[in-house]
Amino acid sequence: MPKIIAQTGDDAVAEAMRQINPDVVVAYPITPQTEIVQYFSEFVAQGKVKTEFNCVESEHSAMSACIGASAAGGRVMTATSSQGLAYMWEVVYIAASYRLPIVMPVVNRALSGPINIHCDHSDTMGARDSGWIQIFSENVQESYDNTIQAVRIAEHKGVLLPVMVTLDGFIISHAMERFEMLDDEIVQRFIGEYKSEHSLLNTGHPVTYGPLQLFDYYMEQKRQQHEVMKFVPGVVLEVAKDFEKVSKRKYGLFEEYKMDDADFGIVVLGSTAGTAKTVVDKLRDDGLRVGLLKVRLFRPFPAAEIANSLSHLKAVAVLDRSDTFGGLGGPLFEEVCASLFNYQFPEGLRIPVVNYIYGLGGRDINLDHIKKVYADLSEIVQTGKIKELVQYLGVRE
Repeated sequence: MPKIIAQTGDDAVAEAMRQINPDVVVAYPITPQTEIVQYFSEFVAQGKVKTEFNCVESEHSAMSACIGASAAGGRVMTATSSQGLAYMWEVVYIAASYRLPIVMPVVNRALSGPINIHCDHSDTMGARDSGWIQIFSENVQESYDNTIQAVRIAEHKGVLLPVMVTLDGFIISHAMERFEMLDDEIVQRFIGEYKSEHSLLNTGHPVTYGPLQLFDYYMEQKRQQHEVMKFVPGVVLEVAKDFEKVSKRKYGLFEEYKMDDADFGIVVLGSTAGTAKTVVDKLRDDGLRVGLLKVRLFRPFPAAEIANSLSHLKAVAVLDRSDTFGGLGGPLFEEVCASLFNYQFPEGLRIPVVNYIYGLGGRDINLDHIKKVYADLSEIVQTGKIKELVQYLGVRE
């Protein structure tokens, strides 16, 4: 029987890893991810898993070792944050190009400088075009559930791509919440046994990893990486459907919260969705028809589905916990705008979309901030004018 327990996000992810019982975990500590691999190392020491656990000298080494173990046919996991992910940059791209189903929880933390250990999404967003699948979590329960589902998604024969499962640093990683943990046997049956069809150790069917590819083949491989991403949303939904059968919890590419009859709404990632839902409920009580769309799958971005979900709104605000420094707004804003631009609206129809950068370096976002966003959207609907396309919430000007 599933059991209800109270744990932090890092604890919950470590428990998910224990239940997955991967062949290899390679790790290097970094705040606020450290507790994940610390707790998992205790499971190794206590004999609760059969995992080969390796502590290496850097995050670059961690991902390099993960690549070797995965290419050899193992089920492989690691975890990181912030500068650790940045230090992996070179080999993160290699893991994806080799089509290796590595699963990596990423505890979101700001990138330096200045040095900051608190949450924003700049680390994950910096790797958004590396070829990894990226799944965002709102709370402890989703962090646990997404980690388990990520194994099935990554190892699906039609996918074979690495997956990042994100959880907001300290807000989720170090906050204790009630969540439901599945039985170990259920998790094991759900993920099944992994058998690599392209192992370096299979001498009967030799394969090559890491060849030199110049202009004669490089572009074809990159096109293959693009094409396989098209299959990912369907696999994510397939895995979510199977997960619902064992957990009674429903997941999709994104979550719509009171969107059906909304006049205007917010698009957001991660833990801020919980804050925004509280504001939606309050404004609904006041008679305003507002809604929320929480993106779960950011890479590949489900553009058509999200555009369809937003298509009936009169105005949209996109909240980004990272900036592009010279781009037109934050990364999520750019994706949403591109999605709506290519949506087949009736002739002449255009939905105004505005962007709010918030929470950089762990800056709080509160109920009043979210209320301001909805108030701005209401004004846009009434006047038909956008005063400022990109704003910063909670910044001291």
